[in-house]
Amino acid sequence: MNRRDALISIVQLTALGVASTAGASVINAHTPMPVGTRPDALPRPPRSGGLLYLTTEEAREVAAVFDRLIPEDELGMGASQAGCVEFIDRELAGDFGQAASVYRLGPVVAGTPEQGPQFAQTPAQRYRSGLKDLGSYTQARYGKPFSALDGDTQDELLHAMESGALALANTAPADFFALLLQNVREGYLADPLYGGNRGMVGWKLIGFPGARYDYRPYLQKKGMALNLEPVSLLDRA
Repeated sequence: MNRRDALISIVQLTALGVASTAGASVINAHTPMPVGTRPDALPRPPRSGGLLYLTTEEAREVAAVFDRLIPEDELGMGASQAGCVEFIDRELAGDFGQAASVYRLGPVVAGTPEQGPQFAQTPAQRYRSGLKDLGSYTQARYGKPFSALDGDTQDELLHAMESGALALANTAPADFFALLLQNVREGYLADPLYGGNRGMVGWKLIGFPGARYDYRPYLQKKGMALNLEPVSLLDRA
């Protein structure tokens, strides 16, 4: 299985899980914004130019990692071309980066597989320290940053990170790899409103029609290719 196939498979598995548990419902009334929700708290279209959290050097290293996980090929653009670096930079500067929805008062102990990993650092802090440790490792071993290594060497290092075999000073390599992989997938498949999935390349790849209001004309076309052009919330922002 290549990297692009892995991206498609994770979406298919997620969709199957949702389809098997979700029930049908009809919303007839207007649904207002929840009480306390401010219009300025809603997602804003991605701005052009400038980083919000990552430094220029950090963004370069993230782009190098992301492009090994989702490379450019005959099916479409790679992760950095698709805006995945801008996506995660924006996320790290916001609530996700600050772990705003996660309990972090401690104690921080190793969780069970059902509980998932627990971290003292926020995602923003994990990126900063993880990229620093990765850079220190490659400088010590190869005399250059990760982004300057050839593709085969980059892949070897990422495989070692994924398996937990790469010795990073203050970073659990497998956990950091899992975070990077999760975020590049999110950036490639999220609505372009959030900065990634440029040109809706991820949606076109998997055949997802996007944020359409009404699918009733297509309910009887089971197993048929709809060939619908994806629609983004960005068009309505």
